[in-house]
Amino acid sequence: MLLLQVTQAVADSLQVAADNLDQAIANADGLDKLSLITQQLLDAGVHAGASILKAILVFIVGRFLVSMLNKLTARMMDKRHVDISIKTFVKSLVNILLTVLLIISVVGALGVETTSFAALLASAGVAIGMALSGNLQNFAGGLVILLFKPYKVGDWIESQSFSGTVREIQIFHTILTTGDNKLVYVPNGSLSSGVVTNYNTQETRRVEWVFGVDYGEDYDKVERVIREVLAADSRVLNTPEPFIALHALDASSVNVIVRVWVKTGDYWGVYFDTNKAIYNTFNEKGINFPFPQLTVHQGN
Repeated sequence: MLLLQVTQAVADSLQVAADNLDQAIANADGLDKLSLITQQLLDAGVHAGASILKAILVFIVGRFLVSMLNKLTARMMDKRHVDISIKTFVKSLVNILLTVLLIISVVGALGVETTSFAALLASAGVAIGMALSGNLQNFAGGLVILLFKPYKVGDWIESQSFSGTVREIQIFHTILTTGDNKLVYVPNGSLSSGVVTNYNTQETRRVEWVFGVDYGEDYDKVERVIREVLAADSRVLNTPEPFIALHALDASSVNVIVRVWVKTGDYWGVYFDTNKAIYNTFNEKGINFPFPQLTVHQGN
């Protein structure tokens, strides 16, 4: 539609020039006709060239102004210490609005009436909005996320079968960086209306293990050894107190459940380090890990 508007403007300009040329030719003879044709063509070329050069100049200056305004917006938000989640959203929105204004200005420089173009753009926007209703939902979802803040940039979240660190909150998508350094673009609409697990909102998290030992092992000894391992790790919090209990009598093992509280940032470090410490300490203390066993009774 934009190309059609520009083409129509150029065609109208050429039609006016052609009408003037026909009238002048009708009133001239011989060499005067040739000179009139040449002059009219030159005038039309100069007019069209001037419009194109004007549009190019508007585009170059406009791009510079858009870049400057984007930087100014970012600088103002930095001074006001705006949350980085809101910052990325606003920067993306401002850039889109300024780009639309630049397009309208360039089209106006080409000779197209901006009022009719704006009306055309509005009607096209309605049609596109109906076709892209999902993106409108994602835009609204982005506003909901910024308003209620279920997560922010830097949080580790899990949703829609994806998990990762929030890298950016854009107007249509939230960008996650997964543990193996992949970028995942999750629609804001599904995040605002679906279930989101945020692992960074609380200062502490509970770590849980289930350790299996052989039948016949001294349970009191097992519990004492586990408490010694936990006490040796300063990252394990004393309050709430670590919880240790006989969890289940399984087919081939006696299962002991262990629950401790740690700071959120220490979760995985404590989890893996405790696994290693329990394995080494059980071997040193002669506590055996079970293997699957099958007892077969033979009849007479």
